[in-house]
Amino acid sequence: MNYSPLTITAQVAHTVRDFQQLRTGHTPKSVTVVLSEGVMVVTLHEALTPAEILLCQTDIGLTRLRDFHRDLIRGSLGPLGTEIERIAGVALQEVVADIEPATGDIVHIFTTGALLQVFKLTGGLSGETWVGSESDSA
Repeated sequence: MNYSPLTITAQVAHTVRDFQQLRTGHTPKSVTVVLSEGVMVVTLHEALTPAEILLCQTDIGLTRLRDFHRDLIRGSLGPLGTEIERIAGVALQEVVADIEPATGDIVHIFTTGALLQVFKLTGGLSGETWVGSESDSA
């Protein structure tokens, strides 16, 4: 049997999933991690509890829930950030968090100081659609 160690993204995904479960008592359905030059985007799929999803149905509830999750990740950046830094081998400078009430997803964006712009898509793109090359950029 061949054993291969977990990739950095898999290690981060496990760490963030365990952190979310420990802090909120709710385990996300899945966690994806994307690394790209100074930015790590972690998406916790279906991470909101049923009560949080109900809270999102009002503007004030959505605002309070976003603030809660932003404060939760910022306040926990010490222990969680230290573990992510250990896994990835780079220092984290900033974390941004947001929720997507329609899907129950929570997104954490960790940066090492890179300028960051985030665009939320209303639908998914297939792998065939999301293909391009360096020369395709504007």
